[in-house]
Parts: sequence; structure tokens; C-alpha cells
Amino acid sequence: MKEKTKRWLKAAGIRALKTVAQTAIATIGTTALFTQVDWAVVGSASLLAGCLSVLTSLAGLPEVKE
Repeated sequence: MKEKTKRWLKAAGIRALKTVAQTAIATIGTTALFTQVDWAVVGSASLLAGCLSVLTSLAGLPEVKE
């Protein structure tokens, strides 16, 4: 695998993980009590956000210079 591809995968993965965590925190934060958290909604929203982050990264990442 080319070095640029490895750098891109690492950068895109880090961005996606951060996005997943931020989405989970935001989704959990919208409930009044921790016991009222709908974990299926948290999981699906976070997974979708991670996928969208990777797709957005296809347009380019400033961390991976040409």
C-alpha cells in the first residue's frame, strides 16, 4: 500500500472516530436522564455520522498534503 494511502486512511479514520464520539455525546445530551437514552438511536446516528465523515474525507483532507 502506498504511503499516501496509509496517511489518508489514518487521517480519515481519526476524523471519523472523533465525529462518532461527538455525535454520541450530542445525542446522549439531548435526553433529560441517562436512563432515558435510546441507545439504538445513539448507535445508528453515530454510525451514520462516521460513514458521512469518511465520505466527506474523499473530497480531500488537509492533513494529507500532496
